[in-house]
Amino acid sequence: MKRIGTLVLFISLIISGFGQKASAEKNDKSTRTDRADSNDVVRVIAGNNRVIIESDTGTVRILTGNREIIILDSTGSRLPKIETRKREDEEIEKYEYEDSREEKENRRRHFKGHWAGAEAGFNSYLTSGYSNSIPEEIDYMSLHTGKSINFNINFSQLSIGLTRHTGFVTGLGFTWNNYVFDGNNNIQKGVNGVIEILNPPDLLKKSKFTTLYLHVPLILEFQIPTDHQRLNLAVGAIGAVKLHSHSKMVFDNNDKVKSNDDFSLNMLRLGTTARIGYENLSIYGTYYLTPLFKSGKEPGGIDLFPCEIGLAFNIN
Repeated sequence: MKRIGTLVLFISLIISGFGQKASAEKNDKSTRTDRADSNDVVRVIAGNNRVIIESDTGTVRILTGNREIIILDSTGSRLPKIETRKREDEEIEKYEYEDSREEKENRRRHFKGHWAGAEAGFNSYLTSGYSNSIPEEIDYMSLHTGKSINFNINFSQLSIGLTRHTGFVTGLGFTWNNYVFDGNNNIQKGVNGVIEILNPPDLLKKSKFTTLYLHVPLILEFQIPTDHQRLNLAVGAIGAVKLHSHSKMVFDNNDKVKSNDDFSLNMLRLGTTARIGYENLSIYGTYYLTPLFKSGKEPGGIDLFPCEIGLAFNIN
């Protein structure tokens, strides 16, 4: 097998030289080396020429045009056995098809999306008319937007490549939404679970409402190569299930009151997301099509739709 390895190296250098010459004449000629499968079958391709090494059988096959040269490792003599034959059209098409299929699979395996990592931004909610102005009758739901923070940890990712630069991305993650109220109030469940204002007897230093969800995305991502870096664009859907919710009030004297409750929140929610980034840094935006509170339980009978925007630091 060592003799074949030396011979293959020599042949590969010759074919690579022909491949480079052909490349100068025609740009679509190229030289590459592929490992085809787990049985150690290696292909060296230079333009239309191929060298196929089957290490398990000790065979080297050189395909050039419609001719095939077969070099068999010989255990009984010092020199390997060499055979030549003419290939039929069906065999030529077979190898070209196999190479094309392998190229596509390699490109798909190389696709890596942008989901896993940490995200931080701001969250709020909109009314059914896509307005961020809270109606006067529920002005107690007004938020301090600069302090209403969203934080996501995306700990699992699966990339499904369609091509090397396009594919679907899914995974798992946790999303925390902190809604900090602008007024001296919080919220509570009233009669029949309807959300209403909670007016504390003393002045508040801080008052917020927090939710925790497990979310699952299905995103279509496009990557645009620029030199050695990549721009990435992604759009898709995010589904989520509620894990926890609570309210918290901090008074001027630093006393704290925390209440764990379901607050008539929808258990499941579905949203749309869009992302644009450069390498591992992205800007994300998410808008949920499912209202924050259950139907008939929303404050003042007005639906509020959560939304988020922020920066994502991806690991891929």
